[in-house]
Amino acid sequence: MSNKLNKTSKKETASLSLLDVLRDKEIFKTEVLGGITGFFAISYILVVNPMILSDAGMDVHQTVFATIISSVIGCFIMGFYANSPVVITPGMGVNAFFTYTMVLNMGLSYQEALTVSLVSTIAFALIAFSRFTDILQGGIPDSLKSAITAGIGLFLVEIGLQKADLIQQGKNSLLTIGSFKNPSLLLAIFGLILTIVLYIKKVKGNFFIGIVITTIVGIIFHIHDSGVKTTHLIDILQYHKSLFDFSFKNVWTTPFIMASFSMTMILVFESMGLNAGILPDMKKFKETFRSVSITGIISSILGTSPTVSAAESVAGFQLGARTGIMSITAGIMFLLSTFFISFLDLVPQAAIAPVIIITGALMLSNLKTINMDDFAEWFPAFLIVVLIPLTGSISIGLAFGFVAYPIVKIFNGQIKSISTINYILSGLFLINLIMTAML
Repeated sequence: MSNKLNKTSKKETASLSLLDVLRDKEIFKTEVLGGITGFFAISYILVVNPMILSDAGMDVHQTVFATIISSVIGCFIMGFYANSPVVITPGMGVNAFFTYTMVLNMGLSYQEALTVSLVSTIAFALIAFSRFTDILQGGIPDSLKSAITAGIGLFLVEIGLQKADLIQQGKNSLLTIGSFKNPSLLLAIFGLILTIVLYIKKVKGNFFIGIVITTIVGIIFHIHDSGVKTTHLIDILQYHKSLFDFSFKNVWTTPFIMASFSMTMILVFESMGLNAGILPDMKKFKETFRSVSITGIISSILGTSPTVSAAESVAGFQLGARTGIMSITAGIMFLLSTFFISFLDLVPQAAIAPVIIITGALMLSNLKTINMDDFAEWFPAFLIVVLIPLTGSISIGLAFGFVAYPIVKIFNGQIKSISTINYILSGLFLINLIMTAML
């Protein structure tokens, strides 16, 4: 059995059951390394998500545990139910919408924002478990699917460069290069060169090895991130206060309804676009999509913003991980982090940045599948690719691309190539853009 599985291709590995993987040491090792690497690539969420939610008035210590527990449950659901190699965590972008749009701009309390999250994720689940999933998925043109992958990749590159301090906000320009007097930047460059060499040489566990060695070098030279707030295990004793912290008194108000509609649009189409863009095996799309929706409901109950598929999961894919063992491993890592949360800042952002940058660069290769000679196909895709990183929002990038697609097609004389679902999606995204601008 083992020899047979060792010779399987990545595509064949994806079709293996969890038991089959457990019987093969090499494939199991690959999946575990993928899960560990995926965890470290997204581990910054354990600090960043609570910090963002704290701006909404939520207790930072409690949201740390909410982030961990929702990630553990999400990864386990993804692994055991979907057998899909996707890491689930509270989503960047969604948490910003939760805090800065719903709470700070619209004036909702964080309890009302959690209620909006609950309503939106239930609507998401109803769509995920209905035939609308197939209809919506079939309505996304191939050029836009490739653009979603590339756009998310460029977004990851931007995030990685920021974490490496290679780029920062400029005084006379949008962005400028960081200072080479910054030890973190030099450490990130070392990590990037090391990880690139390991990747080119096809060293097994290249990303994970890069993170570990860069972290050790950072410790030796006393290079670490500043301003990272940690929490303690004892704080979990008070965590029960964050459960079911909802407020339904303003559910029929205009702000609540508008926020619920916008968040549902973000969750459904960002999840659909993201999973369609990163999944190595599209046969697992439906179960993956459903797993995300279920976990979203649970995350609202646990007291955090909705969970999503982490784009950083691709870091695990690059090692060859293809099954739910990767997700389960990541879930175990999140669970273990509960006991070592105070030590998470030992892994500097400079050690994580190279993995994110290289992963994003690999995702950008999807641009080669888009017919750039056909402007009607290329321009909507172009909008998605550039606006996702420039706006810092996957949903806004998707909206502009989907709205532009039928418009460009019509004026290019290709009206027959536009399906009914294309028009519907374009209309929904247009409504979402207008409502987002009004919030």
